[in-house]
Amino acid sequence: MNTVEELKQNVDAGTSEQIDLLSRIVAIPSVGSDPAHAGDLERSAEFVCEQFGELGFDARVERGEISPGVLGAPAVIATSETIPGRPTVLLYAHHDVQPVDASRWDSDPFTAEVRGDRLYGRGASDDGAGIVVHIGALRALQQLSAELPVNVVVFIEGEEEVGSPSFQNFLQQNRDVLRADVIVVADSNNWTVDVPAVTASLRGVVTLDVEVQVLGHAVHSGMFGGPILDAVTLSSRLISTLHDEDGNVAVEGLGGNPRAEVDWDEGDFRRDSSVIDGYSLAGTADLAARVWTMPAIAVIGIDATSVADSANAIIPRCRFRLSVRTVPGTDSAEVAQAVEQHLVSHAPFGCRVTTSIEETGPSYLADLESQGVSDLRWALTTAWDEDAVAIGVGGSIPFIAQFEEAFPNAEVLVTGVEDPATNAHSENESQSLKTLKNATLAEALLLERLGSR
Repeated sequence: MNTVEELKQNVDAGTSEQIDLLSRIVAIPSVGSDPAHAGDLERSAEFVCEQFGELGFDARVERGEISPGVLGAPAVIATSETIPGRPTVLLYAHHDVQPVDASRWDSDPFTAEVRGDRLYGRGASDDGAGIVVHIGALRALQQLSAELPVNVVVFIEGEEEVGSPSFQNFLQQNRDVLRADVIVVADSNNWTVDVPAVTASLRGVVTLDVEVQVLGHAVHSGMFGGPILDAVTLSSRLISTLHDEDGNVAVEGLGGNPRAEVDWDEGDFRRDSSVIDGYSLAGTADLAARVWTMPAIAVIGIDATSVADSANAIIPRCRFRLSVRTVPGTDSAEVAQAVEQHLVSHAPFGCRVTTSIEETGPSYLADLESQGVSDLRWALTTAWDEDAVAIGVGGSIPFIAQFEEAFPNAEVLVTGVEDPATNAHSENESQSLKTLKNATLAEALLLERLGSR
């Protein structure tokens, strides 16, 4: 029997154990954004730490500093016994989860429930399954040999869902322990349950606040209305300049690649996004490219007089917040400046436009010709028995750039356990059990191959 078959048998034999472990992880409501769940976050870290300890790893709970004297959420570091001469692989996942509105769920969010081939529960996929994949892959390899094919360091973060505020300091505080040749981030997507994917790119993010002012104070809409347009109308006209008639981003200099490796079926996109009937999708690039490798701008908040508080007065000022998704490989700070310049230069009727950059998160662009990506493609293709594809992800994982900055000689590989039906961050989050098993086998195969370089 060859190594692939042995590992497959080991993973298959551990399926029930993985489902049980994932169910136990779901049962801990480790909501990182809610101080009321601080104790649960601690309990979650300790539980995860125990699981890696049972593998024979040196495991402990650590905290990074957000600022001097202010500690971040608990994270887990676990290391295997060092074998000289073998490469070191860092396995990343996170144990904190998003908050829930239980009234919108079909079952208790923190009680795992298997329905069909999916396990439902908050954090089942994002990112409890990432933790379970790491543990399952390591167990399968340990059953194959007393020695792992690579040296392994595990980093299970506890604050990914709140922006990883202590991440950079945590890397510096634990630099010697976390240094690796390859970093595997298990916090992304597959193309479908049946088609695995390498994450080739992630868009960056810019958050920008904009204020439009036309008056020093509100004035009577009857006495002064006509020559003076209200600030909400002016804001609307300004916002409309951000896109052309086809819905493409009209801000100059943001770049973009209009072609994608895969064809995203429009019907599937409409179903998964819940877009209403009759709405024409914006943009002219390949549909997948519009989500992955082209820029996007959305208004995500607006401050103006509410309907309940409205009066016959011209609104003097309006404030809104933009979320800009940047093209992989571009500089988010430069994108922020380009958007600011566009807004100020397009101020309608000479109104006053002021801007404030609230966030600039970096993008990620993989080297698809690298040996690491080649190894990952092989592992995914072998595990699924289906050719792996390269996909982008429209969202952002800013800490990947921090990994690259802290460990410039390490190759970062981004993979995942999610699929279009996962509903991460939403109600009825679920994990495909088929994907869980295949992802576990793929990671075991990847580690085996990395050790034979």
